[in-house]
Amino acid sequence: MNRTQALGRYGEELATRRLTATGMHILARNWRCGRTGEIDIVARDGDTLVICEVKTRRDGPYEHPMAAVTPGKAERLRRLAACWLDRNDVPAPAGGVRIDLVGIVLPRKGAPVLTHAQGVA
Repeated sequence: MNRTQALGRYGEELATRRLTATGMHILARNWRCGRTGEIDIVARDGDTLVICEVKTRRDGPYEHPMAAVTPGKAERLRRLAACWLDRNDVPAPAGGVRIDLVGIVLPRKGAPVLTHAQGVA
C-alpha cells in the first residue's frame, strides 16, 4: 500500500467512526461495481440509504476535500447507488438515497478536522 492509499484508508476509518457515532449503521466499505467505480461507505441512516464519499487531504496547497464532488462525480455516485441496490437485491428505501461527503483535513499538528456534509448531490 502506498502513502496515498494509506492516507485514504485512514480517512475512511475516521469517517466510519464519525458516521457510526452519529447513529448510522455501516452496511459496506469500499464496495465496487465493475467499471463504474467504488463506494467508500454505504450506510443506513434511519430509513435512508447513504452513499458516502470520503476525501482526505493533508493540510497544504491542495484543493479542500469538500470541493471534490463535481457534477460528474455526483452522477457516478448515483449510478453506484442504483448498482448497490440492484446487486444486493434491496428495494428502494422508504427514506430514499442520499449522497454525503466526509471531508478530512490532516493538519501538520493537532487532530484531524472532519466535515460531514449531507445530501451533497
